[in-house]
Amino acid sequence: MLALLHTSPVHVPVFDALRDEDHQGLELAHLIHENLLTRARVEGPEAVAGDVRAVLDQAVAGGAVAVLCTCSSIGGVAEAFADEVGVPVLRVDRPMAAAAVAIGPRVVVVATSESTFGPTVALVEEEARRAGLPADVRTLLVDGAWALFQAGDTEAYARTVADAVDSIPGDTTDAIVLAQASMTPAQLRTTTALPVLSSPRLGLAAAVTHLE
Repeated sequence: MLALLHTSPVHVPVFDALRDEDHQGLELAHLIHENLLTRARVEGPEAVAGDVRAVLDQAVAGGAVAVLCTCSSIGGVAEAFADEVGVPVLRVDRPMAAAAVAIGPRVVVVATSESTFGPTVALVEEEARRAGLPADVRTLLVDGAWALFQAGDTEAYARTVADAVDSIPGDTTDAIVLAQASMTPAQLRTTTALPVLSSPRLGLAAAVTHLE
């Protein structure tokens, strides 16, 4: 069983659909803890480390043989506990970061929550160093989008993100990273010719390799 640590219930149908498309028969357990992101946005990701560890212990006790954290803001915190909890703990955005730097050094990280920038930029730079590649990472905050997400207007949220992505100049960018899993629907709404990467499909596929 693969456990997924979410900070929003909107991720559940996304990963269930990916499971049905690409990994039929895979058993998923969804653990939803919205308060972790709420606190991390205010106090910083390290402030919720103890609670994240408790959730991971719960997942392992429930039979999980790997855990995938789908929240970019706390993914690094979760990943750091892998040795202590005794099963692979993966962050959903690591494969996306690796794919981005493989395309080219000029990466724009797009986010709707500022708390995501620190962990995601650090991850992209880490994956570049691991691959021996250069990285020139810039950020773009989509103003007003997070309020739409919190209000439950996912259609307007995706459209706003897509519009922001399409505004990124193509002559200064090699790849665009959608830093939060919640931004994935915007990927299909963009018209830019630049590669636009999101994390759920890549992250789930990487987690499955650990199960196999």
